[in-house]
Amino acid sequence: MLRDLLFIQLVALAVWLTANNTAGHLLIHLIEGATLALLSISTAIALITFIILILLTVLEFAVALIQAYVFTLLVRLYLHDNT
Repeated sequence: MLRDLLFIQLVALAVWLTANNTAGHLLIHLIEGATLALLSISTAIALITFIILILLTVLEFAVALIQAYVFTLLVRLYLHDNT
């Protein structure tokens, strides 16, 4: 019973981490596509969206680091509680 609960907690944690990373990557790809589409229309607006893309990439990297830390912390907590 406890092993089943531990397995479910770890799977839920993995799904959470995957969903958060996927959402961030999708947002970056959408902004990248907008930047490339706007490049032929207006260079100034494309430059603004490129700056937004760079800032979002930095933010995504910071979020990935925090998520990795939280993931490791929660796995350790789950394993400690179930042993």
